[in-house]
Amino acid sequence: MAEELHEAMLWSAEDDQAVRCGLCAHRCRLMVGDFGICRVRQNVGGKLKTHSYGQLVAMNVDPIEKKPLFHFVPGTTSLSIAAAGCNFQCEFCQNWQISQQPRQGDQSGRATTPEQIVAAAQRYDCASISYTYTEPTIFYELAYDTGKLAHQVGIRNCFVSNGFMTPEAVETIAPVLDAINVDLKSFRDETYRRVMHGRLGPVLECLRALVAADVWAEVTTLIVPGLNDSEDELRDIAAFIGGELGPHVPWHVSRFHGDYKMTGTPATSLEKLLLACRLGQEAGLKYVYCGNVSGQVDERTLCPACSTVLIDRVGYSIRSIDIGDGRCGNCGEAIEGRWR
Repeated sequence: MAEELHEAMLWSAEDDQAVRCGLCAHRCRLMVGDFGICRVRQNVGGKLKTHSYGQLVAMNVDPIEKKPLFHFVPGTTSLSIAAAGCNFQCEFCQNWQISQQPRQGDQSGRATTPEQIVAAAQRYDCASISYTYTEPTIFYELAYDTGKLAHQVGIRNCFVSNGFMTPEAVETIAPVLDAINVDLKSFRDETYRRVMHGRLGPVLECLRALVAADVWAEVTTLIVPGLNDSEDELRDIAAFIGGELGPHVPWHVSRFHGDYKMTGTPATSLEKLLLACRLGQEAGLKYVYCGNVSGQVDERTLCPACSTVLIDRVGYSIRSIDIGDGRCGNCGEAIEGRWR
């Protein structure tokens, strides 16, 4: 079995054949035979191996808006892929069947090579490949190899991530990563530890590093009633994005629907979503969007200077785009994003 496994990236050897994983902020120390918290990386004979390389559990063609990425080649499609596993255990996970699959002892998927993934993206005329549905850090090696091949043929790469990558993981992937949407799930460390089984600090550090590396970043917060929906916490998230990442970074506030271990929690009220949008605007954010409430809120992209409609958007559908060279055609204001 050891010969069939792909060697992991970003690890170091320690005494007694132990290894230290440097991919995510858990930084697991593993003795021979041990698995990491993610349940897909294993110490095999003193070397760190991954069970997730090329083992896909999902491959679909999605609109890029579904990631959600609203300021990144809008109106295009993205080949979305996933391998099983996650380094978090969010109690409200909407993809828990595949994200938590390895915790049931099943790391398997459909054998797929980076070459086959890129060929599929070309065949379906996708402008990008999105590593999504589960945590892309878990299948980092596959994403890295695929990303390099994708760039060679002009296809871009996107992560949808919990943002728990180490600084060295960000530095390594940045040259082949064009865009990322990071789930900033709370602004309280206690919530991260109790509900997600992670920590807040490394997520904030990761977001800062991504922006510094010039990876186009957007942030999503799933607003969960009773968990992260207080006015103070929402204001703190907005202040962090505007003050430390930049007022140009889009913030998606998304409606929660009960799932996994939180099926008894009610859906987020529209009033709470609108409150978050208002707090984002008060914090100086240029672009705040509501998600999972298609048709009930304005999802258009407006010029922050003159309010001209630049992208007429309903849900994942684009009716019109008028940005051109990245400026408002009416007043000339620069509109941040990756438009071409």
